[in-house]
Amino acid sequence: MSTTSTPQRVIDMRCRPAYLHDFFGKTPDSPGEATARWLNRRVGTRGDDGHFIRSRTREGFLAELREAGRSHGLAQAVVVGRHTPSQHLPNETIHQIVSGHPELLGIAGVDPVVQGELVALAEAEHAVKHLGLRGIGIEPGFGEPPRHPDDRAYWPVYELARSLNVPVFLMTGPTTPDLSYNDPAPLARVAQAFPSVPLVAYHGYWPNVQQAIGVAFRYDNVFLVPDMYLFQPGSGVYVDAANSFLADQLLFGSSYPFRPITQSIDDALALGFHADVIDKVLYGNAARLLRV
Repeated sequence: MSTTSTPQRVIDMRCRPAYLHDFFGKTPDSPGEATARWLNRRVGTRGDDGHFIRSRTREGFLAELREAGRSHGLAQAVVVGRHTPSQHLPNETIHQIVSGHPELLGIAGVDPVVQGELVALAEAEHAVKHLGLRGIGIEPGFGEPPRHPDDRAYWPVYELARSLNVPVFLMTGPTTPDLSYNDPAPLARVAQAFPSVPLVAYHGYWPNVQQAIGVAFRYDNVFLVPDMYLFQPGSGVYVDAANSFLADQLLFGSSYPFRPITQSIDDALALGFHADVIDKVLYGNAARLLRV
C-alpha cells in the first residue's frame, strides 16, 4: 500500500458514462440498467448499485470524475469506443465525449470484418490522426463468428498501429460469448510478430490469470488491465506479479459504470502493491503508454 500522504495520481484506463449506451444503464428501468446493477453487485460494489445513474448526463459524469480527483488525484480517465456485430460506440461519439475535457482520453473501436478492412483502417487512422484518440480497439472474441487476436483479419490493424505508434486494445475476459476465446495464447503470437506494438488486454484475461501473466512475462509489449476483475478471487496473482516482473505492464481501470471509480481506487490501494509499484500501476504505466 502506498505510504505517501499526498493524493495518489490515477489514470483510469476503462471508464464509460452511462449516457454512452443502454448497456451502461442509460435508460431507467431498462434491461441495460438491470444488467449494470447486477454487474455492480457481482464485482463487489459497496453501497448503491445504481451509483452510475448520475452519469446519465454529461455534467453528472464529469462531477463523478471531479469527486474522484478531489479524493485521489484522478488525473485522467479513458473512454473506450467499440465496434462489434452487437454493439457500436462510434468513434465520433467518443471524440465528442472527450473533446474539450483534458481529463478524458479516448480509444477508437473498429472491426475489419464487419466494416471491411479498408474502411476499418481508414476510420482508425482518422480517429488517431484527426480525432486525437490514443489507440485502436478490437474485439475478436465478440465477432460473428468469434475469432482469436492472431486471426489474419486483424493483422492489418496491428500494422497500422505500428505505423501510427499507438497501442492496440483488446477485449478479453469471461463475458466473451464463447469462453474458449478468452485464451491468452493467441495473443502471444501477435506479440511475437509485432514486438513494437503495445498490446493491452482489457479484463486481463481473467479468470485465466496465470496464463495471461505467463504471456506478459514472455513478451514485454503485452499489458494487462484487469479493471473490475482485479477485485475478484484469484486476482491476487496480478498483485504478486506486479510486485515482481510485471510492475511496468499492469494498469488500473475501474470499469465504471460497473464499479465506482473512487471505491475502485481505494480497493486497489489496499491490495498490497509495493510502495514503489503502486504509482506505476495507477498512473505511470498508463501515462507512458498513452503518451500523457
